[in-house]
Parts: sequence; structure tokens; C-alpha cells
Amino acid sequence: MNLIYKAAGPQNLKLLTDTRIRVLIAANKLPEGTDMSEVRRQTEDYYKKTLADGSHYGLLVFDRDLTDEYKSPEGRIAATGGVSFFRVMPTYSNPSGWKAYIMNMYTAPEYRRQGIAFETLDILVKEAKSRGINNITLEATDMGRPLYEKYGFAPMKDEMILKNN
Repeated sequence: MNLIYKAAGPQNLKLLTDTRIRVLIAANKLPEGTDMSEVRRQTEDYYKKTLADGSHYGLLVFDRDLTDEYKSPEGRIAATGGVSFFRVMPTYSNPSGWKAYIMNMYTAPEYRRQGIAFETLDILVKEAKSRGINNITLEATDMGRPLYEKYGFAPMKDEMILKNN
């Protein structure tokens, strides 16, 4: 394997959007053919804005040795990941109020169990820390949880979510 880890830019908009849709279909166990047109439109809009203003850092992992329908000049997509940066009211434990939220972690099935997801996660965490952000969170699927725990992430106990009724 000849892998390259590359920060995504506006030129990768279609590739980022396509891979995001793949992640959502896989993570939510949706059947192929599920209508994702609105999610696709909103995802593209999200990437356009956040890549331009720096509030999202996307990472693409390419296998230069293979090409397929998800190809780009760099090669086939092996994995993706991203981190969004946002600010909330400062607190004692987070005086700046800046937070990082890791998302869109995905490794194509044939690339799993080779350390690629760990390296992707490490790059994303280092990007957040390079911006002075130490409050880093994520949501884990059952498949991803062991990776995140191995890296040092721990479950949060104080956060709650309002259920849609």
C-alpha cells in the first residue's frame, strides 16, 4: 500500500460530500438507494462554508496504488476523518471556550485493522491541539469505540441530549 494522508480543500468538495454520504449510510445501516439528496445538499453547503473559514479540517487518506469509482488524482479513498472547531461560553475547565469535535471517521472495509484509523485520529487530534484546543470530543459507533478508547478517549457522563418527541 502506498498511502498518502492529505488535508482536504475546496477542490475536494465532491469527494468529501460523497464520502460523507457513504459514512452516514454505513453508520446508520441504511439500505442502498436511501434518498440522501437533502443531506447531500446540506453537506456540500457545510463543507463550502467551513473549509473556507477554517472551522473544519478534513483529512483524506488515499491509496495511490488503486483507483475505482471513488478515485481522484491522488488515488483511491482508503479512509476519511474530520474535525470541526467551535466556541461555546468559557468555563473553568475550558477558559477559551473552544472545542473540537471529531467526526466522519471512516475506513473502507479492505483497509481496516491496519492502523489507518488510528493514524487518521492522531492527525486530527494533533490539528486540534495545534490550535490550542484540548477539549476534544466525538461520538463513537460500536465498531469505533475500541479505537477511541485505545487512543485515550473516555465516555462522558455529564452530557445529555434532548430527545425529539
